[in-house]
Amino acid sequence: MSKRELKVGARLIGDSYPVFVIGEIGINHNGSVDIAKKIIAGAKHAGCDAVKFQKRTPEICTPKDQWNIERDTPWGRMTYIDYRHKVEFGEYEYTQIDKYCKEIGMIWFASCWDEPSVDFIEKFNPPLYKTASAALTDFSLLEKHKKLHKPIMMSTGMSTIEQIDEAVSIMDKNNIMIAHATSAYPCKNEELNLKMIETLKQKYPNIPIGYSGHEVGLAPTWAAVALGACFVERHITLDRSMWGTDQAASVEVGGMERLVSSIRDIESALGDGIKKVYDSELGQIKKLRRVK
Repeated sequence: MSKRELKVGARLIGDSYPVFVIGEIGINHNGSVDIAKKIIAGAKHAGCDAVKFQKRTPEICTPKDQWNIERDTPWGRMTYIDYRHKVEFGEYEYTQIDKYCKEIGMIWFASCWDEPSVDFIEKFNPPLYKTASAALTDFSLLEKHKKLHKPIMMSTGMSTIEQIDEAVSIMDKNNIMIAHATSAYPCKNEELNLKMIETLKQKYPNIPIGYSGHEVGLAPTWAAVALGACFVERHITLDRSMWGTDQAASVEVGGMERLVSSIRDIESALGDGIKKVYDSELGQIKKLRRVK
């Protein structure tokens, strides 16, 4: 029998435990710590177990031929590299985030898109890291994460099953959980391919399998839980009309509250798969069953 579980801080993530719900803040804060704190508070109110940010070194993660391309932003027209710096939190901002999350009892972590970013985030000693779908084939970055000996959430969008296999072979299988994902923002329902959750559960019987969703709406995430996802991640924002590339695929705080509440209902309703006669049925047997 498989033991599909992983410990993150004081929480156990796996088939036998409540679904671990992550509010992906990403860069929906638009460079504002005040907005970030409001989203964290919203995620806490909604019942999320954790929030996640993204950390990049712009000069490493931005292709050089795009650096000087100008674009319109909330701060006026600027080069793309300047924009990337504008939405990137530094030590001051993450110190504020770390302090605030500790005050309200919220787990926070980040997806680090390059090796210096791993070193930066590690200063805050998060209990968990994420490797983004775009980094699945960056074996040097995967090795960097592996050496931390911490739980890793590995996202699998824009990847083949062979690429997933190769990435998994690099990592410590006792320290990873795999998120099924499709990297389109927002993603069409017909491209979500939720049955991949079952495929991954069968392929990796000892690794927790979850879902990172970028769809519009909540139903597919509920379906992912019904299909066996033991953790889910959805982008969270204060207002989907805010400026930013991820806002359209995000869930507002009220929607996140509905998402989490219904996940808890689904968990309760799924049961254990063992047929039984409940006490609540005994009266119906007496009243309705003609042949006993």
